[in-house]
Amino acid sequence: MRQNQRNNIPYFQFESLPDNGRIQHAIFTRQGGVSPAPFESLNLSVSVPDEKARVYENRRRAYGLYGRDTDTVVHAHLIHDTAVARVTQANNGTWLPHVDAIITNEPGCALTMNYADCTPIFLYDPVHQAIGLGHAGWQGTVKDLPGAMVKAMQTEFGSKPADLIAGIGPSIGPCCYEVGEVVITAVHNAFDDPETLLLQPANQQTNNQQPAANNHRPHFDLPEANRRNLENAGVRHIELSGLCTACRTDLFFSHRAEKGRTGRFGTVFILA
Repeated sequence: MRQNQRNNIPYFQFESLPDNGRIQHAIFTRQGGVSPAPFESLNLSVSVPDEKARVYENRRRAYGLYGRDTDTVVHAHLIHDTAVARVTQANNGTWLPHVDAIITNEPGCALTMNYADCTPIFLYDPVHQAIGLGHAGWQGTVKDLPGAMVKAMQTEFGSKPADLIAGIGPSIGPCCYEVGEVVITAVHNAFDDPETLLLQPANQQTNNQQPAANNHRPHFDLPEANRRNLENAGVRHIELSGLCTACRTDLFFSHRAEKGRTGRFGTVFILA
């Protein structure tokens, strides 16, 4: 990924998403806004107890990099599942209920979602000029939200998975994501070779890098699991951010690292 800054707003972009004038995208950090701690400072979510006036000012600053505001982007009410909705500019300023991914092929349509450890999923079809934006926490990951996005783009736009360019944004990484039995069981049920996604903490590895027999809980590799989901769906061009939200609370909000008292960083994906 590359990091940019404009109007005192830092943001990241995927190297693999082309700068061809057909799409615009950004993954915002927590920097550059007006909210006080623990939402300091570019909190883009009204689902946390930040003052709405501050959230809307933050949105004006962030979305304003692309000439947008709250009423000219499409939002989603996230539920940690696999529902995908096709949207148009008629959905501007609205929150799509009960979906974790939104897709469009309408020029001028802007998609946005917020995160604080869950995985941002970007999909671009350069052949049919269509985009998708998704949100995959552990539940969406084991249920295969990325695969559902690919299938929806196939159905709605005729996309071919091998043509798609995917980006997996900053999320909690295996360095920090200790999980319990519920997640462990779900990963075993969802993936081949689940042991390669349930990693022993570095200081508990045996010489052959297999989990040691002890009472330490494994760490779930959320970005890699979503990469595998995309690959299993036929996507071949996949870029991972390499950024852990829990490690980098200087850059991102992290629900896990900040014990739930935090904001949400945002994304925007626009078909120009």
